[in-house]
Amino acid sequence: MKALDDKVRDALAWLERHGSKKGREGMARYAIVAEGAFGVSMKDMQALAKTLGRDQALAEALWATGQYEARMTACFVAEPDKITAARMDAWCRDFDNWAIADTAGFALFDRTPHAWKKVAQWTRSRDEFVKRGGFALLWGLTVHDKEAPDARFLEGLEFIERRASDDRHWVKKAVNMALRATGKRNRALNAAAIKVAKRLAASEDPTPRWIGKDALRELEGYHARKAVKEES
Repeated sequence: MKALDDKVRDALAWLERHGSKKGREGMARYAIVAEGAFGVSMKDMQALAKTLGRDQALAEALWATGQYEARMTACFVAEPDKITAARMDAWCRDFDNWAIADTAGFALFDRTPHAWKKVAQWTRSRDEFVKRGGFALLWGLTVHDKEAPDARFLEGLEFIERRASDDRHWVKKAVNMALRATGKRNRALNAAAIKVAKRLAASEDPTPRWIGKDALRELEGYHARKAVKEES
């Protein structure tokens, strides 16, 4: 069996071979700032993760390299039932761009038993990308937690409304996306999200006002109605 260090070296070499200047330029266009990035596409990172399989020890070793694509790949390799709350906190503190925060939330953290606790914890953070990670996690849960009762998401809407005045770009975008996603989960949550969005849209503060108005355009629009109808 190949040693863990060898697996990490092989994965890094594979990622470097599949990186490109075009990929790095694409990252720059989407404001993904990551020192030492190779410029590997998401599709290729997911392909590598598929060949590696779920392996918590390997995921932790990949993350420990600090290399952007290695950490992104770790999100697809880690085992949701084996990642601890402490490990989630440690990884979250390492977030330095929106892409890693969102990928960890959508591909891994929202499948762990600690997810809802971390939403409550991280959305209170003063750190921009930790807070981004909290709202990205809430967004991911609207899609992947099929068993959660509406009460969980109503609490999420309270977090959204309470913290909608944070004007930092990556935070307000995540708050907006979490609001829109919650409102597309089912009919009851759509109505609740629209009420929150209307209150935010009426704010004198430009940040919650933008979040509310932007969310309303989607929540009251055709695509949201269609999504809610299909969910019901």
